[in-house]
Amino acid sequence: MSPSWRARLMPSGINYRANIYGLKKLGVTHVISVSAVGSLREDMRPLDVVLPSQFFDRTDGRRSTFFGGGIAAHISFADPVCATVSEVLAKACEAVQVNCHRGGIYVCMEGPAFSTKAESNTYRAWGMDVIGMTNLQEAKLAREAEICYATMAMVTDYDCWHPDHDAVTVNQIIDYLNRNAENAQKIIRWAVRRMPKERTCKCGSALEHAIITDRKKIPPRAKKKLWLLVGKYLK
Repeated sequence: MSPSWRARLMPSGINYRANIYGLKKLGVTHVISVSAVGSLREDMRPLDVVLPSQFFDRTDGRRSTFFGGGIAAHISFADPVCATVSEVLAKACEAVQVNCHRGGIYVCMEGPAFSTKAESNTYRAWGMDVIGMTNLQEAKLAREAEICYATMAMVTDYDCWHPDHDAVTVNQIIDYLNRNAENAQKIIRWAVRRMPKERTCKCGSALEHAIITDRKKIPPRAKKKLWLLVGKYLK
């Protein structure tokens, strides 16, 4: 495997923009993100599902916007998760009998190494709930693409703050990952069938008041590049 491919397998090397843009081009309107996370709270146990309502960014230099190059846009990101999708997921968890925590803060770290104990305990002191490496950029880009987005965070282990952390074996974590994958499939099957066809949230018009560049001064090249996202506002 070449060095470039190895880099792309790292959380910081994922082409989040290409993924979200591709989904937008396919006509996707809702994204359910499934990711493994470490728990920063005693009551959020392995095999639980957490539906975060907030994100906290601890990454460095990742590309998390489609804009620039002649078009400036500032989306509202105070509430980064689509409440409609999250609510459907909560009901799905209840229906398939998977323990679910509504709300919470997902801290997105750079990786690929896990936290030090000092970092883990600091995040706990800050009030963070779960920790992962991927979702923050996805959420921002989905909002720019006017796609409804919610995270289904599947707890695989307690982060290194927990006194029993060192007792957890690789086999246990793999077992939790497999069982979480089975639970995720059940939840998604239930949720997809019951996702509202009509969107009443604000996700579908996130760019309506976000583009601040004078329309007459947007370069043709920039228009062409981002027409899929902004075309309806530039006609």
